[in-house]
Amino acid sequence: MTRRNFVKGAALSPLALQPSAHAQKSTSADQFDIVVAGAGHNSLITTAYLAKTGYRCLVLEGRPTVGGGVKTAEITLRGFKHDTCSSTHIFIQDNPLLRNDELKLSRYGLKYLYPDPVYHTCFGDGSGITQWRDLDRTCEEFARFSKKDAATYRRMLFEYEAIEPVFNGVTFSPIGFGKSLSDRLAEHPRGKFWIRRQAMAAWEIVRDNFEDDRCRAFMLASPWGHMPPESPMTGRFAYSVFRQQRRSRPIPVGGSGALSQALATLIGEYGGVILTNKSVARLIVEDGRCSGVECSDGSTYRARKAVLSSIHIKQLVDMAPRELWGEDFIDGVETWQAETTECVTHYATTEPPKFSTGQGTLSPVHATVLANPERLLRLGYDYACSTVNLEEPPLGIVCASVADPTRAPQGMHTISVTGYQPYDLKQGPQHWDKIKEQVSEANLNYLRRFSPNLTNDRILSSSIHSPLDFERMNPHNWHGSCHAGSQGPAQSGNLRPMPGWAQYRMPIRGLYQTGATTYPGGSVTGAPGRNAATVMLKDFGTSIEEVLQQG
Repeated sequence: MTRRNFVKGAALSPLALQPSAHAQKSTSADQFDIVVAGAGHNSLITTAYLAKTGYRCLVLEGRPTVGGGVKTAEITLRGFKHDTCSSTHIFIQDNPLLRNDELKLSRYGLKYLYPDPVYHTCFGDGSGITQWRDLDRTCEEFARFSKKDAATYRRMLFEYEAIEPVFNGVTFSPIGFGKSLSDRLAEHPRGKFWIRRQAMAAWEIVRDNFEDDRCRAFMLASPWGHMPPESPMTGRFAYSVFRQQRRSRPIPVGGSGALSQALATLIGEYGGVILTNKSVARLIVEDGRCSGVECSDGSTYRARKAVLSSIHIKQLVDMAPRELWGEDFIDGVETWQAETTECVTHYATTEPPKFSTGQGTLSPVHATVLANPERLLRLGYDYACSTVNLEEPPLGIVCASVADPTRAPQGMHTISVTGYQPYDLKQGPQHWDKIKEQVSEANLNYLRRFSPNLTNDRILSSSIHSPLDFERMNPHNWHGSCHAGSQGPAQSGNLRPMPGWAQYRMPIRGLYQTGATTYPGGSVTGAPGRNAATVMLKDFGTSIEEVLQQG
């Protein structure tokens, strides 16, 4: 990553959130029921349920701080807390973990804010649409461009809210636990409608339902789903904007990493141990069963019950003899595909972005710049051609400090600007080290067309993360994929990570897998974590419901 300071003598701080004190106590001679390789938010969630059950758990994390992609750090200047990857926790709100307050994480410091306005999108002509938590107010924004599109937005919201419990019921249940999505849709009065909608491309749905290009652009980019919108089986992305209409886009007080820290504290309270700077290098397999792990420093840790991994499957298969995985599993790993990737610049500033509207200026937490729908459609072509395209680049902007003043010193702000560019370049991914400053500068210059207040004198420091840097920071971001890999049809549902292995059990007995390479995929949902706990507890002779009833 590249850091640029505009204040002489400014001090840079390492990661802002350090592991808890209990993370430093353990020796390789200790005995544990569960050994966990990797401390992303999903593996921490699984561990939290297992520790609450009474199992003695050890979590081994290769980096200095737990959290994986759910982390907050001082990567520009001291006192400026930036989310290193994820920033919004909307999907996890529907997880029973939070929805039913199963782990009482507020006791461990987790608190959410619900920004309003929810989202603002700027278009190439200088106009924009703002999404507010008030539905009528949002529809008024659409009506400025098309009364028909305003009515369509309202209709599609109600359509989605009627089916959302069905999708949530499948997302937050392991495959094979209860009815499949197909069975549930077959029983729903509008099931056939949604079977077709799922199979369609997001662009087809948006194009056919909305008439104004600015309304179409808002629907595609607020937020963008990391899949080219013209791709088949992206239909649900056309409705993703409705998840946040009434519930906003929640952010944790203090940063995205507050979720990971709350889980780590809970695990410690239940007797678990977390060791950081402990990179797992090998799985210990005895008599066909995974019985522990060996770290890169030579230390070994044994597990009486099971080993849980959130290591990317691309690296995991090299940690045990290839023949133990089976030909089908290896084939699934070798054909694994990356997703669309990002080049992100973090800024420490004296002002938030200020966007002009008909009512003055607006400084939202979340914003997008998308010139028109066609520009987003060109992204898929650029990725296929391994081309960096800096013409009117689609941008995502997050300024969490607008709603959460704990993110920066008084009166200051943290801003992240995300552009979407391919990891694989014609010159090779290493070429990112030569061009990332140019790409970052182009993104900032384009943003200034819509937020001209972000002049150099208001920017104190910056740090650039290219797609290659994302992979360097976290091996789980394979080929720069923040969601570990594509979530297209070939890597979704019961095909994630591959056919026959979508229930969090791995081909090696005693080894379980969670994280973004497992169903239902990436983003901060916590679904792979809670689902893996459900499967493991069943295999251990109990259930997640019985554990929760015990209090």
